[in-house]
This record gives sequence, C-alpha cells and structure tokens, in this order.
Amino acid sequence: QVQLSESGGGLVQAGGSLRLSCVASGRSFSSYPMGWFRQGPGKERAFVAAVTWSGKTTFYADSVKGRFTISRDNAKNTVFLQMNSLKPEDTAVYFCAARVGAVLSRLQSEYNYWGQGTQVTVSS
Repeated sequence: QVQLSESGGGLVQAGGSLRLSCVASGRSFSSYPMGWFRQGPGKERAFVAAVTWSGKTTFYADSVKGRFTISRDNAKNTVFLQMNSLKPEDTAVYFCAARVGAVLSRLQSEYNYWGQGTQVTVSS
C-alpha cells in the first residue's frame, strides 16, 4: 500500500509561482514512476507531468511545458511540482499519483495510487 499526501497549494496572482509537494508513505516508492494530474472547474482530470523513479526522465503536457518542472527526492519519499509563470487557467485541484510499473504514462487509468488533491487558485 502507498499513501500520498499533497501540499503547497494556495492562492497566487498570475505570473507567480508555487511548489507542490507530495509525500509518499509505504514501500517501493523509489520504484514508482510518479505523476501530477489536475482537474479544473467543469473539466476532466488531465495529465500534467510525470517523472521516472530515477528522476532522470520527465515529460509534460503541452499546456505546462516550459513553465512547470517535476522532480523527486527518493530519500525523502517526495515528488515536487514547481509551477512558474502561473496563469488563471492553471486553477485546478492538483493530484499526485504513483504508478506500479516500469515506464512513464500520461493515462490516469495506469496510475494505482492517488493523493487527496490540493487546490491551486491563480487570480488574474
């Protein structure tokens, strides 16, 4: 079993930055690719970013590429999402997810564990 807990959300002005953190408890965290998803008002949950267990390979949704950075610190059982140049359209509940597998995925259905979500609100 893996439990994930997000933090770092809040209210920020457009152009500002936030760093989300996701702390994992349980075994084999270092073996799990990790991802961030988000769900905005009236929208489906969407892929944001993912990182391999080693932290050496990442990929991003086009909407956040160049602005967001995903990283992880396996010694601290933590994955991060650094969000810069935030836009109002980034407003969403952000979810951390872990996948039991060897490769990265953009698909929600391929992730096995989920956090409770943290609200990010970007004002114009």
